[in-house]
Amino acid sequence: MSRYRLRMDLQLFAGEKTEKATSKKRQDSRQKGQVAKSPEIASSLILLAGICCLIMLGPFMQKQIMTLFSDVLLHRLNMEVTAENTLKLLGSFVIQILLVLAPIFAVVILIAFGSNYVQIGWLFTLEPIRPKFNKLNPLSGAKNLFGLRSLVEFSKSMLKLLTVGLIVYTILWSERSNFLKLANMPVQDIFSFVGNLTIKLGIFVASLLFVLAIGDYMYQKYEYEKNLRMSKQDIKDEFKNQEGDPLIKGKIKERQRRLALMRMMQEVPKADVVITNPTHFAVALKYDASKMDAPTVIAKGQDYLALRIREIAKQNDVITMENKPLARALYERTDIGESVPGDLFQTVAEVLAYVYRLKGRR
Repeated sequence: MSRYRLRMDLQLFAGEKTEKATSKKRQDSRQKGQVAKSPEIASSLILLAGICCLIMLGPFMQKQIMTLFSDVLLHRLNMEVTAENTLKLLGSFVIQILLVLAPIFAVVILIAFGSNYVQIGWLFTLEPIRPKFNKLNPLSGAKNLFGLRSLVEFSKSMLKLLTVGLIVYTILWSERSNFLKLANMPVQDIFSFVGNLTIKLGIFVASLLFVLAIGDYMYQKYEYEKNLRMSKQDIKDEFKNQEGDPLIKGKIKERQRRLALMRMMQEVPKADVVITNPTHFAVALKYDASKMDAPTVIAKGQDYLALRIREIAKQNDVITMENKPLARALYERTDIGESVPGDLFQTVAEVLAYVYRLKGRR
């Protein structure tokens, strides 16, 4: 019973997502558009940048708007009203309004791209907008509606609402005495007071939202890393998919070894001599002066493999010679297809000369 419980505990532990995500898991998640970012950072910076643009470009925009309206009253009242003139006038007005708003549009676009690039870098993928019909399932929708993430998002929204409301109330309460004076102020001063108050509220609210957005980004980063965690079994499965199943790789290597062994055994009948230990080692040598600079090892083996080499050599009338030091040196210092080391040339040459005399060759 205790062994069974221990086995179950090990399986549960192996299935727990306690390991950090691998680089491949992060890359796959990024390709799907799953990244850690907070849209609140972009929205708060856009609001703050828009207010700053209004502060810096306010006089210019006021002058352009006044010129636009005064042009209608001063020069367009006696204009002949035709379809062509009206369209031309509207086109001129549209161009002038776009020129007035162009700096704000440019700053907003720049801030939007810049804030996202700082958070996630350059990323272009169509995966997030691909239709997913499993989201139409009402059960999964209900889980998302009443899940922990929904509760966190609701808490963040309430926190923003309360903090913004508190700031607005505090600023308006501090200006309560000036509100009472508006009844006795000229219209121009009233507009100036309202404009300054609006800009003041915008700067404070945007700054507070940016601070909250930093906290939201840290939470999104934590949630992203938590969702990316992998279990030990996940890492093993990923390794298998990347490198291949070790069992299959082992079978492939075993088959390759068998094929190499078969090819080596097929070369034994072509050998000039087989040098033995006599039972532990066997090395087959071949020398062709027209193709080789030195005698070459075409087969070698130890124990059972050495016995097979000797049997094949005997079946094909290949001369076998016993030379314990030479057999051990050739086995340890050369691989199949390599030439005999230089310091063994003399010994191997004597062996081949003896073999050639036995075969009647020069």
